[in-house]
Amino acid sequence: MRLATIDNCTPDGALILVSPDAERCLYAGGTLQQAIERWNDAEPGLRALAARLEHGEGEPLDHHRLLAPLPRAWQWLDGSAFPQHGELMQQAFNLPPIETDRPLMYQGLSDRFLAGHADVPLPSEADGIDFEGEYGVMTDFVPMGTTPEQAMAHIRLVILINDWSLRAIAPVEMKTGFGWVQAKPACSAAPFAVTPDALGDAWQDGRVHLPLHVTLNGQWFGHPHGGEMAFGFHELIAHAARTRDLVAGTIIGSGTVSNADYARVGSACISERRAIEMIETGKPQTDFLSFGSHVHMEALGESGSPFGAIHQQVVQAGLPSYSQ
Repeated sequence: MRLATIDNCTPDGALILVSPDAERCLYAGGTLQQAIERWNDAEPGLRALAARLEHGEGEPLDHHRLLAPLPRAWQWLDGSAFPQHGELMQQAFNLPPIETDRPLMYQGLSDRFLAGHADVPLPSEADGIDFEGEYGVMTDFVPMGTTPEQAMAHIRLVILINDWSLRAIAPVEMKTGFGWVQAKPACSAAPFAVTPDALGDAWQDGRVHLPLHVTLNGQWFGHPHGGEMAFGFHELIAHAARTRDLVAGTIIGSGTVSNADYARVGSACISERRAIEMIETGKPQTDFLSFGSHVHMEALGESGSPFGAIHQQVVQAGLPSYSQ
């Protein structure tokens, strides 16, 4: 089952079901947030709409009106579940290893997720503009103390995310001992959220077993595979819920998709490629993004592109205007 949110001039948009070929849709009524808050009651009706789409019903889908599946979320928790990414950073920058057997996670900005086709306004090229391709899940209500085994049942939808980062700011904020604020602007999300069963064999052990294809300005950048997570999404959920409930509509990210075979499959962020260049040649060679840069991300499997594509341009943010 493939769900999306279409712009209807309200903050949360309107929930739609999308056909397997992404050409047709049916309106579900309400919003995705409302549906996920009462998922057990809403799911039968949503699946009935999905079945109608599979039989050829539906109206043409206007892709230009699609928003992020959740244009704003109650909570966004981002993990760092691909150990190769952290190991490359530690080696390149001579950093001590993080001595923990627990998942790494921070809480980020959640009051907006940019549409996968929207321009990305940022203030300065000097901030070290970078993309980070990752997978994510949406949960229903998760009680405090939920175990990893129990958490699997709370994963309702799977999505594709570009977690934008400002690399020149991040080290400054990290040194304060507090979390990121300025270094982590709004994320972007591919247009379609899918139920785990819709991924077929690509959903195993709480992981998305699909390559994430990334191009920068039309040139191949990488296609790392989502299966190399050290912690599955069910384990990330249990970690986040150890001391608190998770509200329905919580989004949890995998962190930058990264593989041990990076020499062949490339990377899903510039910072990792720069780290590899530092290790191999002593200095980084790949620049961070400039205004006008285009980034394309898409997970591709045997059945096509389940989440749709993120294809965005970085633009300079305008000066704010103030009304009296």
